[in-house]
Amino acid sequence: MRKGWTMADKAANTKAGNDAMPLFYSRPEALNPARHGSLGLAARSDFSFARAVHAIPVVASEMPAAMRSYPIVFIGPAKAPVIITGVRQGENLFVDTDGRWTAPHYVPAYVRRYPFILAEDPTTAGRLTLCVDRASERVVDKVLSSPLRDDKIAPFFNGAEPTEATREALAFCNQFQIDFRATREMVERIDAHRLFAPRQSKVTLEGGETLNLTDFQVIDEDAFNKLSDEAFLDLRKSGALTLLYCHLASTNSWTSLVHQASLRKAG
Repeated sequence: MRKGWTMADKAANTKAGNDAMPLFYSRPEALNPARHGSLGLAARSDFSFARAVHAIPVVASEMPAAMRSYPIVFIGPAKAPVIITGVRQGENLFVDTDGRWTAPHYVPAYVRRYPFILAEDPTTAGRLTLCVDRASERVVDKVLSSPLRDDKIAPFFNGAEPTEATREALAFCNQFQIDFRATREMVERIDAHRLFAPRQSKVTLEGGETLNLTDFQVIDEDAFNKLSDEAFLDLRKSGALTLLYCHLASTNSWTSLVHQASLRKAG
């Protein structure tokens, strides 16, 4: 079945073309008991799949937590909000060689959702189907898995019925879609007031190396401060103020990013 990706995952993918796979995913399949009845999810934390990604989608509801660790910027024509996790292409400074996310930094929902994802069913308008990325090393066969591994396996199905683990994954993915739609509406209201501005950032690492980060947008703080009372009220009613303030506060986290880069270089 040909899948259509949700707007959340299209926005996360900066590649050209509507059929490009969403970030992280390479072989998603719609979950069903006939095909995946013997499969389950290994209960271990492994974020190796995110090791080479320097920008990760984020939604408004998690920005208060994310802004403490990462700069939040906006990318692409859709001005999709992302956290910056690296200063170089192909490098996530918060995932180590063992696939661990550096504590106590916040792990974004887009990452925690993997290997699950919702896809639009082209045969039923508006219907979303829960899929799992078969390329994920955490998706294992309960029968064929090595007895030497200590991983506990949460089955996807109990007979023909989805297990609690599968229902929780579906609920998480559904909530992500709800949060994404709310975030999209906030971004559109901000854009309607012409508050976005292209920006680049110069990062100087310990030792003097200077890197230029480009191709992203930020909120123009001067333009924001000059908004009329009517425009400010419009943003407040839309719920966009939290997003705005979290983004502006996250500029302090460029320092955290430089610190992480220095630690990586020293290691």
